[in-house]
Amino acid sequence: MKRADRLAAIVQRLLERPGQLHSLTQMSEELGVAKSTISEDLARIRQAFAEAGLGRVETFAGVNGGVRYLPLRGEATIRAWAEELRALLQQPDRVLPGGLIYLVDVLFNPLWAQRVGETFASWFHAQRVEYVLTVETRGVPLALFTAWALGCPMVLARRNSRATEGSAVSIHYASTGSDRIQTMSLARRALPPGSRVLVVDDFMRGGGSVRAMCHLLEEFEAEVAGVAVMIATSVPEEKEVPAYEAMLVLEDVTESHGPRLRLGDRFREG
Repeated sequence: MKRADRLAAIVQRLLERPGQLHSLTQMSEELGVAKSTISEDLARIRQAFAEAGLGRVETFAGVNGGVRYLPLRGEATIRAWAEELRALLQQPDRVLPGGLIYLVDVLFNPLWAQRVGETFASWFHAQRVEYVLTVETRGVPLALFTAWALGCPMVLARRNSRATEGSAVSIHYASTGSDRIQTMSLARRALPPGSRVLVVDDFMRGGGSVRAMCHLLEEFEAEVAGVAVMIATSVPEEKEVPAYEAMLVLEDVTESHGPRLRLGDRFREG
């Protein structure tokens, strides 16, 4: 195999399974070259990825060592994505009756779901996330791509438990500003005790659903590693969750001018 072909094969393997540790021994055997040659190839790939801002390639020494790829994006790239998303969502024709915003085309677009997922992964990878949790709403694609970027499983909290998932833990909660009681369930097999979990949601107004997911994690003796949302509203200012990271903040919605959004506080701090 020529070096160019070998480099392409290694890159494909890394991109297909981000966050996963690949054995250098197995890689050298499959490609028919020495481990030292693989190490040289990885050094070149690492440099190319760093220069292009495509993420981080890490190697680990030892018998159980290997290489893994983390699609962690720099703040400049994430800011550019957020600005582009902000411009896309501020179009007046996105306003629906009742002051709602049409988001389905963005949430179910693989490009945007991947960008948001890689953004959340970049923000929270240092928190040693082991699972990503969301509730069965429109935010599932965002959570799935976040888990993909972090190299960990996604788990789903359901509105109603499913017999196909076995026994489940359920909690009841009230939505923000409403007396309506809702149910949220998570299969007992979904999370091992003590897991570190990133909570992901697409849209947060008061934070009632996110708070419910955090309470559900308490039943599993799991630890909340962070909360990430694509859009949070500016009102109410005090949410029902103590800390979260939002990509965009919705200031207001008018039918004449459309949604008015700004970048999340994380960008202002930066």
